[in-house]
Amino acid sequence: MQTPNDSLEQARMSYEGHLAACRQCAADQAPCAVAKHLRRVYNNLNLAARRGASGGPLTRPR
Repeated sequence: MQTPNDSLEQARMSYEGHLAACRQCAADQAPCAVAKHLRRVYNNLNLAARRGASGGPLTRPR
């Protein structure tokens, strides 16, 4: 089982790896939709870790 820190590190590595390998990100000098999604996943995990959550998805009150 992965710890929240392992998940956070894996999300960061996925995002950075994508930026290094994606031709669209390199050509446009801006993140593509996949890069934006990976960054959002990383940010959500980071926020959950800081809040002391178990790493699950954040729920927003309606």
